[in-house]
Amino acid sequence: MTTTENPPSKAAEADSSFTQPISRLADRVFGGLSFGAATLILVTLAAVAIFLITEGLPTFTADEGEFDRSFLAYVGPLVFGTAYAAAIGLLLATPVAVAVALYISHYAPRRLAKTLGYFVDLLAAIPSVIYGIWGIAVLAPILSDSLYPWLEDNAAFLPFFGPTASTSGRTMMTAGIVLAVMVLPIITAISREVFLQTPRLHEEASLALGATRWEMIRQAVLPFGRSGVISGAMLGLGRALGETMAVAIILAPANGYFWNVITNQNSNTIASNIALSFPESSGLEVNRLIATGLVLFAITFGVNATARKISSAGFSGAD
Repeated sequence: MTTTENPPSKAAEADSSFTQPISRLADRVFGGLSFGAATLILVTLAAVAIFLITEGLPTFTADEGEFDRSFLAYVGPLVFGTAYAAAIGLLLATPVAVAVALYISHYAPRRLAKTLGYFVDLLAAIPSVIYGIWGIAVLAPILSDSLYPWLEDNAAFLPFFGPTASTSGRTMMTAGIVLAVMVLPIITAISREVFLQTPRLHEEASLALGATRWEMIRQAVLPFGRSGVISGAMLGLGRALGETMAVAIILAPANGYFWNVITNQNSNTIASNIALSFPESSGLEVNRLIATGLVLFAITFGVNATARKISSAGFSGAD
């Protein structure tokens, strides 16, 4: 006995003939919009780089007598202050961010984890000027009354906690703590997502062998998420390097290299120096500030590119 398939109806053929061209058109439109958005990002990045190079070039071609010091002597302390403040913030934020991410991903109940995730993401939406005001109005008085005197009395033998502590709290340590709070949501969010992607079989295998939850995290979760934590930390470092208003509000900047983090003498950062000096500058002084912006652009671009490379290498290795 043979069976014959019913031929498609004319209505079905009509629907297919109308759906396919529409689908292809939608794909082409979406692909074009996506390509345009990606191209716009590259064009914008290139435009910023070209502007910084062209406007900063007169700094290097001008006569030596136009400035009171060389560009290297001018930008050196700024690069040091930028890296120093960002490093303090990163060292303080990374352990806390990893701990919070682990608690949200593997310890907290589902409803509490979801709520904590919302609050962590909300921290990233607070403007930097609010962090700066909080740092100088709330955090600085607390630190200058309690922590800084204690460090002065008990840790003055270290070059970081010298013999004279600040009474106003306008120190590199205060700026570093504020930067740590600002980059905390970035590192936490990336670390949390990476920890949640740990293969379930790896976790269950570790627990089946008698490991405790912490031993399972140490053996399965942390090795899998190491590259994600590193890339998140470097992205947070990129945010800290470019921070302007919070640092400008808190720091009492001076010209030079200062290791002490609890005194009123602090090396300024590039972004803060541009924000504070630009309104009163003119002529070649403006070009020199833009040239320092070019240096900051190169530093942050390198940090973010390195973070991207580490993240891609880590995920490819995990696969």
